[in-house]
Amino acid sequence: AVVSTQSTGSGPGLRRWCNTRRTHLRGFAMPHSIQRIDVAGRDITRYLKLLLRREGHNFKTTSEFEIVRTIKEKACYLAHNPQKEESLESEKGSYMLPDGSSIEIGKARFRAPEVLFRPDLIGEECGGLHEVLFYAIQKSDMDLRRTFYSNIVLSGGSTLFKGFGDRLLGELKKLCPKDMKLKILAPQERLYSTWIGGSILLR
Repeated sequence: AVVSTQSTGSGPGLRRWCNTRRTHLRGFAMPHSIQRIDVAGRDITRYLKLLLRREGHNFKTTSEFEIVRTIKEKACYLAHNPQKEESLESEKGSYMLPDGSSIEIGKARFRAPEVLFRPDLIGEECGGLHEVLFYAIQKSDMDLRRTFYSNIVLSGGSTLFKGFGDRLLGELKKLCPKDMKLKILAPQERLYSTWIGGSILLR
């Protein structure tokens, strides 16, 4: 948590990394504010595999699971308003498989990453990451909360979905006080933020 946020040079902040959210201040973790949600990239891949099967595309082997993972990374996105997206006749996306053939992917493209905000879709009894993020900040000292709300740092592969930042911001606005300033930092290199931050601290 500490090294990832260090990579942005943003000072105190709340970090969202893969399947954990950790709060830290001045280079130290704050254990009482650490929250965890056991939903991450592999869960999204498994759910996407199920959704693709429902759309008529069956992937069974381990190597085919890796193909599904690549489809997730290249074709999936987070809808700003999933209910509205469900009601629309959205265009199907075309994805070329390693053998040269292509498949058409429908609503699975935005339904799969939705498990980050709705873990109940895969049977997990926990809050979505926006709720866990909110609870983590609320568990910190009152005089630090504004600082954390204005320094939310994204890190890890699951934050790379198109529309992730906008969706997270929209969900947090529903939970936070209306006068609260929210700022989400999404560095381009966030897939490697932990390594970058670690190298900075080791200098």
